Amino acid sequence: MKGQPSSLLTRLKQWARTIKRDVLALWLSARDPRTPWYAKVLALVVAAYALSPIDLIPDFIPVLGYLDDLLIVPLGIWLVVRLIPMELMAEHRATAAQATSRPVSRTAAGIVVMIWLVAAFWFLAWMTR
Repeated sequence: MKGQPSSLLTRLKQWARTIKRDVLALWLSARDPRTPWYAKVLALVVAAYALSPIDLIPDFIPVLGYLDDLLIVPLGIWLVVRLIPMELMAEHRATAAQATSRPVSRTAAGIVVMIWLVAAFWFLAWMTR
């Protein structure tokens, strides 16, 4: 019984690493010309949602706040992975696995934040008309 919590923790950490790798692989797939257009669109949406600091359901809402992180993102990944050819997905997963050991790009994070700020500003301007 004593080994179970650490085993569960190990499995959860591995699951989180797999999700992170697959989100990056989806991003790479969305930029690959060999990926079907409909898979590209869905891959971009899922990757952007997974990497976005803004959630559909805010995390401060008890239980439901983490529901999107635990269900929506993995289900979106699962769906998009099914739409991308297996050999192409394997190639991008390998590339993503290598890239996750590198430092995080603060420039990319800044670009994502700027996109969200521009979108929020545009939405507020549109709503006040």
